[in-house]
Amino acid sequence: MKTVQSTNARTGEPMGAPLMAHTPEQVDQAAEAAALAFAVWQASAGGQRALLLRGLASALEGDREGLVALADEETALGPVRLNGELDRTAFQLRRFADMAEAGVPFDRTDDPAVAGAPPVGHPAMVRQRVPLGPVAMFSASNFPFAFSVLGGDTASALAAGCPVVVKAHTGHLLLSNRVMGLVQKVLEAQNLPKGLISMVQGGGSDVGVRLVQHTSIAAGAFTGSTRGGAALQAVANARPRPIPFYGELGSINPVIALPALLATKGAELAATLAGSIALGCGQFCTSPGVIVLIKDPASDAFVQQLTTALTAQKPHAMLTPGMRQAFDAGVDHLIAAGGKPILQEPGSTEAPRPFLAQVDAVHFIAKAALREEVFGPASLIVWADSVAQTLEVLQAVGGSLTVTLWGAETETDDARALVRGAMAIAGRVLFAGVPTGVAVSAGQQHGGPWPSSTQPMTTSVGDAAIDRFLRPVCLQDAPVWVLARQGRPC
Repeated sequence: MKTVQSTNARTGEPMGAPLMAHTPEQVDQAAEAAALAFAVWQASAGGQRALLLRGLASALEGDREGLVALADEETALGPVRLNGELDRTAFQLRRFADMAEAGVPFDRTDDPAVAGAPPVGHPAMVRQRVPLGPVAMFSASNFPFAFSVLGGDTASALAAGCPVVVKAHTGHLLLSNRVMGLVQKVLEAQNLPKGLISMVQGGGSDVGVRLVQHTSIAAGAFTGSTRGGAALQAVANARPRPIPFYGELGSINPVIALPALLATKGAELAATLAGSIALGCGQFCTSPGVIVLIKDPASDAFVQQLTTALTAQKPHAMLTPGMRQAFDAGVDHLIAAGGKPILQEPGSTEAPRPFLAQVDAVHFIAKAALREEVFGPASLIVWADSVAQTLEVLQAVGGSLTVTLWGAETETDDARALVRGAMAIAGRVLFAGVPTGVAVSAGQQHGGPWPSSTQPMTTSVGDAAIDRFLRPVCLQDAPVWVLARQGRPC
């Protein structure tokens, strides 16, 4: 029997006894139990879905002290950050509860019959949505609450009427099991099937691949590396009946800072950007990995200000020893590709120091290796000769969760061109602030063109996340009893 082991993020020492990895048969059983639960849950009313989601939020809050302490040991993210993340997770659960109760999953388009011959005349039609079915949800390493067992993917899928089978992340196994224990108690208290929310665990890729391949799984939701997400997407597409796979992958999140703004606010912006680069030890999907500057004395001064601000940052330990090693390898890879270090200091075994390098735009555009995400507190300055060359840099990036534009407050030809270029490659364009920090709201878009995500028309954060798990169906000349369900599936 295979086992998996939890690790203390600060010491690298094992935590607790080894945990049993799920066998292929157990993975199959979880998927089959989810399929049985789907028969009940897809027909549930919005009020019932809301009751479950609110119950799960309250369960998290009720065990806050123990959950945060355990999460801190496994991730080293600190109690302040983790308490805030738990609050966000509970907020997400309750927000989707409100949406379910308000009938969002049951929204319909009523198209009454029109007399006469086509194309003007047509029968009575109602366009509504139905839940896809059981969802394979892959927990993220860097958000042990908000993108894990009861994170946004789980909340939006449940609100849509879909059961969830969670693949626990090996970076916070004990926490995942503790949260799953809370889930089971809530399901039992509300007399809901155990298969409505279940969890599987294991190292390597075999458990995840087996889950995505199971015929009962109707969709996948993933947050993680480009390589891991691409591999799972290939598995989803290779099924006899392919399924949608919603992967949020790697992103380098360019920040474009124009000289005119840097001349007046350079020091302030440098301090803000340094904090964003080092936030959470750089382990955010929206961490600013590329800074595009146009050659100018104000830009030169900004680099000095940023270097000073970054030197003062003290990143904490990374989530896992493997991620720490991958960070060093990523930095070496960046240097080998032509990135010239500006700031490179040795860190501890667990906690790296911030890294800053620079390269000219011609080399950045020519070498794909310079455009690969380095997961951790690292950023690459790209020097451009003009706005036109800055746009070429954006085109080379190709796809990103975010692009930040500093200095486009006034409408000019250059500003319009930069906004067009940013919108062409990103799911979210910022004109102030930094990309780290993703609000859970109605207008949020957390997903962009490849390689930032597999489905750029969808979001994994915000109200529209529910749309991923609902499929449109047209009911033509439906009987009265079907219409009386007001969009609720049978």
